[in-house]
Amino acid sequence: MSIIIISRGCYHRGSEVAKKVAAELGYKCISREVLLEASKTFDIPELRLMQAIQDAPSLLDRFVRDKKKYVAFIRTALLREVQWDNVVYHGFAGHFFLQGIPAVLKVRVFADMEERVKDEMEREGVNAEKARQTVIKDDDERRNWAVSLYGMDPADPTLYDMLLRIGTLTVAAAARIVAEAAALPSFQMTPEAKRLLNDRVLASQVEALLVEEFPRLEVTARDGEAFVRIHTGLSIHTLMAEKHEITEKVESIAIGLGGAEKVHVTFDHPI
Repeated sequence: MSIIIISRGCYHRGSEVAKKVAAELGYKCISREVLLEASKTFDIPELRLMQAIQDAPSLLDRFVRDKKKYVAFIRTALLREVQWDNVVYHGFAGHFFLQGIPAVLKVRVFADMEERVKDEMEREGVNAEKARQTVIKDDDERRNWAVSLYGMDPADPTLYDMLLRIGTLTVAAAARIVAEAAALPSFQMTPEAKRLLNDRVLASQVEALLVEEFPRLEVTARDGEAFVRIHTGLSIHTLMAEKHEITEKVESIAIGLGGAEKVHVTFDHPI
């Protein structure tokens, strides 16, 4: 039992590898389904979610707050999907959301620039110059988005357990390598890995439920208990007056809707 995350950036053959791996192992293969689930669960149009993950945020973008909220929704939907193991995910930021969770096989599928330009020309019916501009633009937007929200470059090899370059290595061969790696003991789900994953799901659920009202918050979880740290921006006098009410509201949401067994709420003291 394992979880396989295939990062493909804008390279479409990564999805081909993912589908072949899932077919060979008999695993569920998911990608766009995560967006659909997030849209349904949090009642947000799928188009808005797509814009949040496709448009690179900038320091001057007044919609950065909404983008972070939408990303929280997508992260929750993804973590819920992979929580039950035996799944291959390809698409948006899975390698970010599952960092630090053992037993998750994280793979980067890529190709040389010339190979990607050739693929773009064939798929879109454009000349080499136009195809190259598209590939470079897509890569830059993905990188800017990831660095802005996570401080991580998706091209950083340390984010992955395996790097596979499609070229001499075919899609079928790459899929076989991934399937064989997934069977190794290192990538089998253990009780400790399952506990960490369940805690990650709980923290994400609680954050997704609270982030709209408290956009500056941090949520972690351990053994079913959620730890919520809120940056309110309130004055000390106002915070002291409202602290009890805010705490009760957070506890009610985190337990009633988020599934936490217990909630610990703390506040950053404003200057």
